[in-house]
Amino acid sequence: MTVTRRTFIGTTVAASATLAAPMLGAQATPRVVVVGGGAGGATAARYIAKDSQGGIDVTLIEPTRTYYTCFFSNLYLGGFQEYDDLGHSYGTLASDYGINVVHDWAIGVDRDAKTVSLAGGGVLPYDRLVLSPGIDFREESVPGWTLADQDAMPHAYKGGTQAKLLKAQIEAMPEGGTYAMVAPPNPYRCPPGPYERVSMVAHTLKNINPTAKILIIDPKEKFSKQGLFEEGWNNHYAGMIDRIGPDFGGDIIEIRPDAMEVVVDGTVESVDVCNVIPGQKAGRIAEIAGITNEAGWAPVVPATMQSRMDENIHVLGDASQQGDMPKSGYSANSQAKVAAMAVRNALTGSRMFPAKFSNTCWSLIDTDDGVKVGASYEATEEKIAKTSGFISETGEDAALRKATYEESLGWYAGITTDMFG
Repeated sequence: MTVTRRTFIGTTVAASATLAAPMLGAQATPRVVVVGGGAGGATAARYIAKDSQGGIDVTLIEPTRTYYTCFFSNLYLGGFQEYDDLGHSYGTLASDYGINVVHDWAIGVDRDAKTVSLAGGGVLPYDRLVLSPGIDFREESVPGWTLADQDAMPHAYKGGTQAKLLKAQIEAMPEGGTYAMVAPPNPYRCPPGPYERVSMVAHTLKNINPTAKILIIDPKEKFSKQGLFEEGWNNHYAGMIDRIGPDFGGDIIEIRPDAMEVVVDGTVESVDVCNVIPGQKAGRIAEIAGITNEAGWAPVVPATMQSRMDENIHVLGDASQQGDMPKSGYSANSQAKVAAMAVRNALTGSRMFPAKFSNTCWSLIDTDDGVKVGASYEATEEKIAKTSGFISETGEDAALRKATYEESLGWYAGITTDMFG
């Protein structure tokens, strides 16, 4: 099969063989390789391709053929979304925007040669590289738990089949059983995410297992939207949810997957489902590329999202260390548009505008009870800096909370169209 810029690449073998070919001769068209097909990577690939109007050759590397969003996966756990509604394909990016979509793993970056190596054996040259690999986990952050235990005690924090596994475990809990969540330390993907998850699990259990209990084991003193969540839990799930913070030993734990036990400051808790969300770091390819710091994140130049260690690499979303923006799908999408503009400027001389960023995180507490937090940001020399913000208030009326939830549905439809076309 002959692969052109407008051909959707169906197999790794075909992609590897064809895309390695440009290395043999001169390449007049600038080449951009994007690693990671989520809110950051898919958006960046689309905006670079559509706004350069064929002036840049864009390749998107993403191992999955159907991408399941991590955002809104909590609503699937609560029964407000179907699993298939979270899945999105890359066909439109290929057919309508001329993006070469390669379903493979990026396993190496040669910054001197400016190439990306694929697990299938291909080598892709680039003039600019965009890395948006999301997160990987710090297994050592939860004593006793490793990735080998994710089937017994799922994290469900990357979207996809882990969410299905966790939902099945919750629905199979015995009457009056206990669901435990080990919440992650800062910084991590989607700050309100674990607590929206607790809300959605509580919603499901209230309907199918009303005597069940929820235990949150949390190493943090406080968390995003805490007052809003605690108000909602008291209103909708009184007596069901118990949180153990660091003042009661929530930061001194041990996990025993074989026994389905959690040890909190020496006290053994038997549980029926244990959702372990470990500490996090940038996706592995950023570390392989040599652009992460001791904290495991990739520092970037705020105005362009360029790596501070390599001007030819841009890092987006969860993997980046950029300042005040939370790690969220909305943030990644916003940063991708700034990076796309910077890439086009560098490769084609197109106009560069001042970088502006925004973010909103919605959370559903119970049916039609939605809350949100968000902010606007600008690029300074040191960081992406918050310039203004907003948050839902406690005590809001039901009509406003319903409108906030419906707003989140519109956002999901909009951002997924912005990502995948």
